Amino acid sequence: MNYKVTNLRKISLTPQLALHKMMQWCAYQERSQHEARLKLHQMGLRDHEAEELLATLISENFLNEERFALAFAGGKFRIKHWGRNKIRMELRQHKVTEACIRTALQSIDPEVYIQVMGRVIDKKLALIKQRDARTRFYNTLTYLVSRGFESDLARDLLNEKINTNFTETE
Repeated sequence: MNYKVTNLRKISLTPQLALHKMMQWCAYQERSQHEARLKLHQMGLRDHEAEELLATLISENFLNEERFALAFAGGKFRIKHWGRNKIRMELRQHKVTEACIRTALQSIDPEVYIQVMGRVIDKKLALIKQRDARTRFYNTLTYLVSRGFESDLARDLLNEKINTNFTETE
């Protein structure tokens, strides 16, 4: 996700109206402080006004970084079947602290994580037309790593699934 505020029409709102709009916006869905800051700048507020409104939103619990990280990680894992690495990188783009990122990633059940990775492997293997085991293995491994799964864990599970023993050094 790219959150640059370029080529967007800036509108100017009073701080009170901006606060009201931001409360509605944050109540609709969990937002990161970074997203909220960009939205406030898009509304035409100056830096000091935006920071004051952010402080208000945080104090009134409309913005909560840990809650955002937990919701983001859980949603991306459950719905899009992203691995921990991709979730971590996306949370870093949202400028979430490392402590909140760790908490969010620890909230993912390791057993469910392996099951989801297994289902992703099965789907990918069904789509690969080549019969060569090495090609199937490396195509699937590359796909899993691109989805954010850890390469060691993906390689081990993939070896189990297709009954081979390929390693990165071969």
